[in-house]
Amino acid sequence: MGNELRREQAPAGAKETAARANDNFVTLARVIKTQGRHGEVAAEVHTDVPDRFAVGMQLSALGQQDARRELEIEHLWPHKGLLVLKFRGVDSISDAEALVGAELQVPRGERAEIEPGSTYVSDLVGCTVFDLSSGTSREIGRIEDVQFGAGEAPLLIVANGAGAKFDVPFAEAYLDGVDTARRQVHMRLPQGMLEINAPVTAEEKEQQGAVQRARFKPRRKGSNK
Repeated sequence: MGNELRREQAPAGAKETAARANDNFVTLARVIKTQGRHGEVAAEVHTDVPDRFAVGMQLSALGQQDARRELEIEHLWPHKGLLVLKFRGVDSISDAEALVGAELQVPRGERAEIEPGSTYVSDLVGCTVFDLSSGTSREIGRIEDVQFGAGEAPLLIVANGAGAKFDVPFAEAYLDGVDTARRQVHMRLPQGMLEINAPVTAEEKEQQGAVQRARFKPRRKGSNK
């Protein structure tokens, strides 16, 4: 199927929910610090679309108290894992300091075109996951977050109505289809996958506590038991 995830918004945790973008904007980068003496800033990039930034590109900077400022890229270059940006009209360190912490955004309608079969992470958050492995469509819950880690596949953080959360790998082997228009993700999950990280019940917690108390029960003085 070849369905791949593309990031065009700051991921949470690792990391696509930190963005304070509303439904009309997506975040491409966040300003981390000033860089240089002529208004340059260093930004952490939150898009994996190649060559996403260019000279002359218009960005909307979302700062503190949700204040917005329109900016135009004058120069840019990579530096130590960050992207250094020089904006037109931002010409001093004090000008640059006002941008630290700002999220650099574009309107949602200006998201980059992605290859067929790929899905934006921000389109998955809020979708309902259904498991088709039993032959019927069983609702698992809604996607709260997508996390990227050391594993080969990103993890969908899925929560059901009872408050339980499950880590579901967004792997091609399990994926049956993504319908972003209907806000649905259909999967065929291996038996027992959801039980592995199911929350511990109150009864199970009490049983675990009893075992621990019995294991570490102090001996009475003079007892050989």
